[in-house]
Order: sequence, then structure tokens, then C-alpha cells
Amino acid sequence: MKQPLCLAFTDFWEGFECNPTGKSHFDNVFYKILSERFDITISDSPEFLIYSVFGSNHKRYTCPKVFYTGENIRPNFRECQYAMTFDYLNDDRHLRFPLSAVTLYEWGILDGFEKHIDCEQVKREKTQFCNFLFSNPNARERNTLFQKLSKYKRVDSGGRAFNNLGYYVDDKMKFLSQYKFTIAFENSEYPGYTTEKLVHPKLVNSIPIYWGNPDVHKDWNTKAFINAYEFSNDKRLIEYIMEIDQNDDLYFALLKQPHFTTPKSYHLDRHALISFFERITQP
Repeated sequence: MKQPLCLAFTDFWEGFECNPTGKSHFDNVFYKILSERFDITISDSPEFLIYSVFGSNHKRYTCPKVFYTGENIRPNFRECQYAMTFDYLNDDRHLRFPLSAVTLYEWGILDGFEKHIDCEQVKREKTQFCNFLFSNPNARERNTLFQKLSKYKRVDSGGRAFNNLGYYVDDKMKFLSQYKFTIAFENSEYPGYTTEKLVHPKLVNSIPIYWGNPDVHKDWNTKAFINAYEFSNDKRLIEYIMEIDQNDDLYFALLKQPHFTTPKSYHLDRHALISFFERITQP
């Protein structure tokens, strides 16, 4: 028998469903995962509130609060009793559950993200070299790589930052799927901070060129993408990108690599979230 659990959600990003009222399908990643263990009801007078950083509505609740963020922000335990972030934080009140794990579950593949690659077919599908899809122009490392790599070959920018297409991309995944490489630099750098920027290109077999989490190797197999941390400077990084671009054997070797380290990081497992709530809901 499932344990009853009354929850509320607030202050999440645009598109995140906080209230199932009038909906036959409640598309909320935390609700879906926790429903495997708990019989959940949504109420404005909950036992626990799960909230994020996009508002201040959480302040009106008096119940125990669970803070979640996929942003590069630290939890404030004066405002919440528990937190779920990407931090490596040794604290019983905290669960490391990075945005990359949420992204995988939203795509229905948190537990089954395996590779079955036809490399020749992938090569035929990749009609373009590299893309840069960002709205935030204030990321120095990312901008610098875009400018330097563009001297080798054109890098298509379909976002608001450095747009060179003449239009803004409205279907991100379709756009990424055309490209052999994707510049997948985070907005900022912090240990553990891995977002959808690494995951999305992987979903369409575009090789991520990644920077942002210096500990990315703890969760992901860095032989399956281009990890900027393995190069002493941009010149060496770009030389490696050029080498892969010009050598199918190296390119195919990257494509064939499994996504995860073995065993897969506990922090990318939905059971980590379930176990965390089993513990914090105990009387």
C-alpha cells in the first residue's frame, strides 16, 4: 500500500505544471517519480511544499518546505527545511538531484538512456557542422569559443546571442539534430552544475562540446563528448574538434561510447528522489 502524501508546488519555471486541476495528465517530474511510492494529493494546505527560484509565493506557506533548483544557486536553509540541488553537499537535509537528471526523466529515459548507434546513418543525418543556441549573451567562455571556432568553420547561432541565421529557432531538438557538434557550455561554472545543455544534444546524437561542471566525469562518461576541462587552452580544444571533424574513426568512437560511467551515478537515479522523500516524511 502506498503511503499518502499531500504536496504543493510553486515558483517553478515557465511550463512546469504545479497544479493538476482540470487536467487528465499531470506533467510534473517530481509528482510522477514520487507517485511510484506515494499516494499523492495536491493541496494548497500541504504536508510539504516543493518550490523553486522563480517567485516568492513559497513564503506564504508554513509547512515544511523542500527547495529545488536547477540554477547555480545555493540553498538557504533559513527558508527551507530540505533542498534538492546539483551541489555536492554533505548534509542530511540535502539531495543532489541535478537538472540533468530531471531532463532525462522528462524525456522518459532516466533509467534507460543507452546507445544503439548506426554511425554511418548518424553521419548522413548531420548535414551541418556546429551550432550555438543561447539567449544569454553574458557567458565569456562560451562566447569566446563561438568566436574562435567560427574561424575554422561557420557555427550557426539560432538564439538571441550572436544570431547569424536571421531568425530564432523555435524547435530546439529538431535544430540540434542537424549538427555534428553542439557548443554545450553552461551559463556559469560550479562543481556538480550540469543542466540540460549537456543532455539535449546527446538525445539527438550531436556531440556536446561541454564546459560548466569541472566534476562532470563523476556522472557522465567524458569519452562520449568533448570535455573542455581536458584541454589546457582553447587552441588545443579547437584542434581536437577539428581532428574529430576530419577523422570518421575518431568521430564514430565518440558516438559509440556509453553515456554514463559504470556504475551510473546514484544522483541520476529516480530512486534517489524516492528514498529521500521516504526519509524526510517519516514521523
